[in-house]
Amino acid sequence: MGSRRAGLRGAVCPWWLCFTFDNVLRRWLQPPQGVLHGLLRPGQTALDLGCGMGYFTVAMARAVGGNGKVIAADLQPEMLAGVARRAARAGLAGRIELHRCRPEALGLDRPVDFVLAFWMLHEVPDAGRLLHELRAAMGPQGSLLIVEPKLHVSARAFGITCMEAERAGFVAVEVGSVRFSRAVQFRLTAGAGTGEGAE
Repeated sequence: MGSRRAGLRGAVCPWWLCFTFDNVLRRWLQPPQGVLHGLLRPGQTALDLGCGMGYFTVAMARAVGGNGKVIAADLQPEMLAGVARRAARAGLAGRIELHRCRPEALGLDRPVDFVLAFWMLHEVPDAGRLLHELRAAMGPQGSLLIVEPKLHVSARAFGITCMEAERAGFVAVEVGSVRFSRAVQFRLTAGAGTGEGAE
């Protein structure tokens, strides 16, 4: 799907397939509140990157509280429409901002405190470029959770992604435990974030 030079354009999951990802079995195997436990605080601004239909978005909105904000970002408008419906049903639409990414860039206009990249970086042709953009968009205490599916992403490929995150200005602080996944939590290295050294 398009040139590999396009920063956020790759073999993205089609919107209609995401309906299969939200079911009772997944909520048992990968409960959003369990995956996100301890990663978010009230008042923070969080980014659900490649949010799909918002499987994690609502749980993130609850975690940041009434003074926080969650930016639900995706390339596909159908995904964002699904998030909007889910947020409205949960009574949390006021905490969730929909953001349609451009194929060539994420295009955030504000700093974020936390980024969730769940099962999406392997779809990005230039993950290193995206990670640099995320680093530049983060506040000084920013953190990032990268989770990739074991079925599609080998240990070697995931290791390369982690090295790209480190080159972008992140440091790994904890190996996560998410079923059927490879997961690492990162924080900014000293002097990174808020646009310093962005490429």
